[in-house]
Amino acid sequence: MDVLGNRGKCAGTCRLPYELISKSADKESILDRGYLLSTKDLCGLSYIPDLINIGVSSLKIEGRMKTPEYVATVTRIYRKYIDLAYSNENYSIDPQDQKDLLQVFNRGGFSNGHYSQDPNRNLIFKEKPNNMGIYVGNVANYNQVKGHITLNLNDNLTIGDTITFEKEETKYKISELMMGKKNIDYATDGMLVTIGRMKGNIKPGDKIYKLESKTLSSKTLASYQGENKKHTLNCKIEIHKGTPIIIQINDNNGLNFSIVSDVIPDNAIRQPITEERIIEQFSKTGNTPFDFENFDIDLEDNLYINISDLNELRRNCIENASQIIINSRKRTLSNDVPSSISISKLKNVITNKQQKISLLLNVLDVRANYSELEDVDSLYIPLKYFTKSGYSNIIKSISSKFSTYIYMPSIIKSNYRNLFMTHIDRALNEYNIKGFVLSNLGTFKMLEKYKSKYEFIGNYTLNVFNSISIEEYGKLELSRITLSPELNKQDILDISKTNEQKTELIVYGNTPVMTTRYCVLGNSNKCYPNCKTLCRSKYKYYLKDRLGLYFRVVPDNTQTINTIYNSKITSIDFSDLPVNSVRIDILDENILEINDVIRTVKQQKRFDGKDYTNADFIREV
Repeated sequence: MDVLGNRGKCAGTCRLPYELISKSADKESILDRGYLLSTKDLCGLSYIPDLINIGVSSLKIEGRMKTPEYVATVTRIYRKYIDLAYSNENYSIDPQDQKDLLQVFNRGGFSNGHYSQDPNRNLIFKEKPNNMGIYVGNVANYNQVKGHITLNLNDNLTIGDTITFEKEETKYKISELMMGKKNIDYATDGMLVTIGRMKGNIKPGDKIYKLESKTLSSKTLASYQGENKKHTLNCKIEIHKGTPIIIQINDNNGLNFSIVSDVIPDNAIRQPITEERIIEQFSKTGNTPFDFENFDIDLEDNLYINISDLNELRRNCIENASQIIINSRKRTLSNDVPSSISISKLKNVITNKQQKISLLLNVLDVRANYSELEDVDSLYIPLKYFTKSGYSNIIKSISSKFSTYIYMPSIIKSNYRNLFMTHIDRALNEYNIKGFVLSNLGTFKMLEKYKSKYEFIGNYTLNVFNSISIEEYGKLELSRITLSPELNKQDILDISKTNEQKTELIVYGNTPVMTTRYCVLGNSNKCYPNCKTLCRSKYKYYLKDRLGLYFRVVPDNTQTINTIYNSKITSIDFSDLPVNSVRIDILDENILEINDVIRTVKQQKRFDGKDYTNADFIREV
């Protein structure tokens, strides 16, 4: 997941092109290129009965920035098959429904995601990151002068359809369709046709895709056109000479308020206002979510009201109704400093320069002598290393000198839980382990039996963004909790005003920008027998983006999970922040470099230069 994706600000990095790079000390090779993180769209139609049977009561359909036609088509089809799954009829999927889903939007076809137990090597479509449409054929002949394209159809085609070509970004709306020399409105699969008025980067052999079907669009439009359900308001208006206009609004759900206007009616010189004109003006609610339907008008004879004043009154009524409804659905949370925490106490925390130092070894190097590390209070080792016999001696050496914690992964596949529990039991018997760093709520339950003997630390992946979330996590009796790297400096200061939970802050390291249940090295979401097992080689792997930046890829071949790290190292100045401990995340640094980082952090300084970033620490997310 993109770092900013948690709060709706995804940068769309998975839809960008990359090169997969392998690196050694003296060699760099390109293993793959394309849109290597761009997943096909998930289609779960065939899994609906299974989802219902296991107790799923709600289905989420994602479609950020999609069209109304997309929403209407997808909801119509999924509604159909949900109803079918609850019926006693045979559950089978109409190919036309699958085709309609593909037509409204697809990225190189559909995927079943992670629903299946089989390795999914069809998860990514690296050729193109956006809508592919439906393949309709290849260019058999192109007359560039006339703009005529001839092809054998692989799908139906209609005047008004929108098409594109594999080497073109331009979209073309079909306005001329011919069979031989005869103009036609509609052609079917298998026909030899000519499309006219086509100009661009088009060559014989190019694939043609139908991006939009006029037939499907017309059908979809008819299904929702005119559907605009509105909130009905009852309106009582009192209009008398020399007194302010009074409007009372209510509905059948408890909404009730009055507006006393500044408008004071006077005698009409020419044309007095009428009930009909008042109703006409109040009925002009346009694209607002309200309708005035029931009027009770108490109007004194022969009075004048400016039409613009009536329009303003209508707008005020709608604005008030909207605000009242919105406020009725808001949760009220207090951000006040509790009386039990004094400002002087906060200042003492802020000026305390004795934060503990935690060190996370994302990559454990069996050749390194970690006993040479200096001034480390806590050391975190990822769980995967406790499952590999080759790391036993180095873990024993580390745990004999440092307070060592098992760093739990953010993803634990269900079929690996028993395996992990076996290795955890063995590790607790063999090594001097002080506790666990928990990366998701599921691991609390998984490790519950160890809670009385071992320390539990909350990882940043628990997504602590405010004092409310940190208070809730405090109920789990964590010894400390790691603040989200998405927080900026002011966020952390605000949290400290109401927080008594001990906190840890990551102040140095390559931030993971994505954890994926798909291996970019093996092109699958699971290991399989004929995989080249590049993850076990001596090489390091990177995704190189279009700007030439290298993002380190660290595979976990136990679960077939990849972690992709930011190309730049986050290094922040935490000197005036009220945190109890600071964390250093190590990726490829050697022992000398790690000790240099520790010394710099102990001096409460940060690293500068082109390889370092403040991330979002000094700006608003």
